[in-house]
Amino acid sequence: MDVNSTNATPPFIAWGTAATNIQQAVDAASAGDTVIVTDGVYAVSGAETFDSYGQSLGISRVAVTNAVTLQSVNGPQFTVVDGGGSNRCACLADGASLTGFTLTNGSAGSAGGVFCATTNGFLTNCVIVGNLAYTGGGAIQGTLCNCTLSSNSAQLDGGGALDSMLYNCTLSANSAREDGGGALYATLYNCVVSGNSALVGGGTYGCALYNCTLVGNSAGSVGGGASDGDPGTPCMLYNCIVYFNTAPIDANCYARFCTLSNCCITPLPACGAGNITNAPLFVDYANGNLRLQSNSPCINAGNNAYVTTTTDFDGNPRIVSGTVDIGAYEYQGIGSVISYAWLQYYGLPTDGSADFIDSDRDGMNNWQEWICGTNPTNVLSVLKMFSPSNTATGSPVISWESVNTRMYFLQRATNLTRFPAFSALQSNLVGQSSNTTYTDTTATNAGPYFYRVGVQ
Repeated sequence: MDVNSTNATPPFIAWGTAATNIQQAVDAASAGDTVIVTDGVYAVSGAETFDSYGQSLGISRVAVTNAVTLQSVNGPQFTVVDGGGSNRCACLADGASLTGFTLTNGSAGSAGGVFCATTNGFLTNCVIVGNLAYTGGGAIQGTLCNCTLSSNSAQLDGGGALDSMLYNCTLSANSAREDGGGALYATLYNCVVSGNSALVGGGTYGCALYNCTLVGNSAGSVGGGASDGDPGTPCMLYNCIVYFNTAPIDANCYARFCTLSNCCITPLPACGAGNITNAPLFVDYANGNLRLQSNSPCINAGNNAYVTTTTDFDGNPRIVSGTVDIGAYEYQGIGSVISYAWLQYYGLPTDGSADFIDSDRDGMNNWQEWICGTNPTNVLSVLKMFSPSNTATGSPVISWESVNTRMYFLQRATNLTRFPAFSALQSNLVGQSSNTTYTDTTATNAGPYFYRVGVQ
């Protein structure tokens, strides 16, 4: 389709007969078709759409009512859908997709930029900027990949995105009068959320975030960086940097119903494990470079269990040295394979030179001490089993020195000459702050029984 076409002739299958507005081409397309859009500003036409209850969603400049793919020729900097300040820019049905567009100057009750019927509406490499709505200023629902949502606003909630899935997206300078300046009730992966504002939850409200960086957001009340909603919409942050945000109360995170694990945040939250308070040490925070310096405590300090993507915000490998970093960017340099925050806490170098040295000569090298959560400078701090005992009924009782930040597994053997000698007995054993004990009620004969414990 070509805004400058002079011979628009259905079904618009060649550039010489291309449609002059996107809606013409979309209406002529069938499910599974791809509509190619050349450079231009598309600011006329449109259509009314309806929700699943038959209620009007208003006029959208581009209304895709079946599973059609819209793709620009040269990307969002050259292909613009303009809502004219009175229409939504785009509305996507289930299975529809939009690639390489700028959506701007849209206005609607719900979603000024784009409204997707489900999260099975897709936007890739799109810029959603300068849109206005009562709720969901930039986008509602849909799955957004490598998109930028900037300077969108909501008169109520969800300035940037509402009820959406976002991958490798930038959310900046969005605002909401009430909740969720950047995002509301959304799930974010490898995203950068900065400079957004709202009354509550300047960056995000009631969202789940994985390997995201939230900085420089603000709230007029609580939760400059992130805030939970109610028990049904908790704040869940995994492997995230939440720093340098502002609010009168709980500047970085307001969390009553929350899970924060392996995050870089201050003060240390009461909920979750593996969190650190060290400053993240960005390459150039003042100028917006949020990549990690070579000595950042966030390197290797995340939890691989929360990693769901293979690349980081830059498209580089998500895990470089065996353990994921905290934040949207993975440090691509060479250094230690141990958490830099852990090494720095114990005064050990981060260049890898001390990784496999037994600093306290307790039989465990520093890498093993890190895995076990023990102190590499204290010879008495080591993962070790104690002499077993028996219950009154004869069941073996196995105990070991443990920490409450680790999960353990227990294995058992009855004949050490076999290969493999040991087999799994129990996993997901939650470590206690001093010693952990397990009673083997399945050991019902005289044995012998041999046990070994490991960190999960």
